[in-house]
Amino acid sequence: MSELTGLRALVTGGSSGIGLATALLLADRGAAVAVLDRGIDDLPKELQGFRADVTDDAQVRAAVAAAAEALGGLDLLVNNAGIGAAGTVESNPDQEWHRVLDVNVLGMVRTSRAALPYLRASAHAAVVNTCSIAATAGLPQRALYSASKGAVLSLTLAMAADHVREGIRVNCVNPGTADTPWVGRLLDAAEDPAAERAALMARQPQGRLVTAEEVAAAIAYLLSPAAGSVTGTALAVDGGMQGLRLRPLAES
Repeated sequence: MSELTGLRALVTGGSSGIGLATALLLADRGAAVAVLDRGIDDLPKELQGFRADVTDDAQVRAAVAAAAEALGGLDLLVNNAGIGAAGTVESNPDQEWHRVLDVNVLGMVRTSRAALPYLRASAHAAVVNTCSIAATAGLPQRALYSASKGAVLSLTLAMAADHVREGIRVNCVNPGTADTPWVGRLLDAAEDPAAERAALMARQPQGRLVTAEEVAAAIAYLLSPAAGSVTGTALAVDGGMQGLRLRPLAES
């Protein structure tokens, strides 16, 4: 497939998990791809790496400018960099709330702000933000994370409205629980990792975790010319977790 040939993409948080799967898929479909991340030393050869922390505006601006120069412009932006948090509203101090919101929400603001001048110059400009099922469903022990992703969903809609007449489409993907390094670390820290994995799988109607590659495929669609009339949309990639209400399996 080569529907992205000639397009230039920047993926934040693109050195692992959903970000890396997305960057590789975009490259496979013909795009020239740059990755913005704190760690870029072990990227596959088809990806260009630019080091930046999304909590540092000066670093973000410099990295986005360097990526745009290296690629000859920017057409596509994937705001994927993010961190997790567990617990109720009582579990995390103010400092942790500020830290997570700074990465998950303001990180997208900084990258988008730096990329907008390049996107405005593109004939096929599109942005996809990595959101979460946590933005639309109440999940236990995820108060801080859910608040950050709820903000991402609202930010996506606002950006779509602000920039549609500039020819820039903005959408987001809402993965269910995905088999990523962060989820792996949560499982490793659980009292019974096998039981915790089974519980996470069971709450998704299809009975398994979402893969990074499945989320990447949804992002690639939203960025592609095939989605030219899609903007202001949240695409769920959650195995039915948001919309389905299945009856319990009958005991044998």
